[in-house]
Amino acid sequence: MKKEDFFWSLSLFGTAVGAGVLFLPITVGMGGLWCFILMALLAFPMTFFAHRGLARFVFVGKGSSEDITAAADEAFGSKVGFLVTFLYFVAIFSILLVYSVSLTNTIDAILTENLKLPAVPRVLLASVLTVFLMFLVNYGEEIIIRAISFLVFPFVAAILLLSLFLIPNWNGGIFHAAPQSAKETFVSMLFIIPVMVFSFNHSPIISSMVLAQKRKYGGGAEARINRILLVAHSLIVFVVIFFVFSCSMAFEPAQLAQAKQSNITVLTYMASAFNNPVLHNVAPIIAAIAITKSFLGHYMGTREGFVGIVRRAPFANAWSQKKINAISLISIGICVWVAAVFNPSALDLIDDLSGPILAIILFLMPAYAVKVVPAMRRYAGPSVYFVAVIGFLALGAILAQLL
Repeated sequence: MKKEDFFWSLSLFGTAVGAGVLFLPITVGMGGLWCFILMALLAFPMTFFAHRGLARFVFVGKGSSEDITAAADEAFGSKVGFLVTFLYFVAIFSILLVYSVSLTNTIDAILTENLKLPAVPRVLLASVLTVFLMFLVNYGEEIIIRAISFLVFPFVAAILLLSLFLIPNWNGGIFHAAPQSAKETFVSMLFIIPVMVFSFNHSPIISSMVLAQKRKYGGGAEARINRILLVAHSLIVFVVIFFVFSCSMAFEPAQLAQAKQSNITVLTYMASAFNNPVLHNVAPIIAAIAITKSFLGHYMGTREGFVGIVRRAPFANAWSQKKINAISLISIGICVWVAAVFNPSALDLIDDLSGPILAIILFLMPAYAVKVVPAMRRYAGPSVYFVAVIGFLALGAILAQLL
């Protein structure tokens, strides 16, 4: 791989391995051993095949500047294309809100528990963090990619070291989950799929990666795109499975349920659970880095969806791209700030909104496109059916919750 390809792999890795991964051990640990086994078996195939399908969907678009929203218009027509664009925006935007809430809670914990400072009013803290994040994203795609790639190295090293640090504290926590009936076990395994979809997701940056390869290599970019995805997903699956297993072995299900109740990541909970000064000070900082880099990656997808919606409005025809970008920056920034202030449950947002909609965009839409889009038919095969089944299971999880 060339250096630039490796940077893209790191950017995909950095977008995926963030706050979602820091919530995954909570769900898996509460679900018990069978949930972990399911996650370990499904992690690589569902991640690789799904994101490869989405990359192919963007790749077959006629132009080298057609992102996922334009590709949906071309493939399905303007009406269905608008629906896809809207769902894509809602899915990625809701994840952005999760990150804004998580970052605010993490920084609040650092200030009050680590630095022993008086609590900062949440409105003020959310305002400062929102301005800081919007300042970063205002500098464009190249800066965001470089920032994510730079933050990946210390984060991966820290996650692996923390996983190793937990080994002496393994007490078989995942084996201590309360016995469940066959029905309860099935429901627990079903509910973990939307969280997995969210935790391994890096769809917001797929479109940018594919278009960058198309602009540089044209029709010969497909093999390079596949290599970038393969390297990224190998890194993602190895690091995440090891981290989740180590956390699940070190904490009891009741402890992880407490972390969910507190609306904090497993790293923030880890810092308060162990009487270790180094861990107490370092874990929340690692969590803040993880959330920040994932926020940057998901902002690109949120902006892509927002611009795709705005451009369909008749009054936007006379607007310049600069004006649309400014409106998206301000609008998204306000929504991020509101979410950070009101502090909704992060896991509830994942379960009820982000996971199911991501399943539609990331799993079902590319599988459907293989059937109806002539340029996609050459990709038909067993992997398409596998991805479709995972998508339907994720949707089934949210329906089961509603019922």
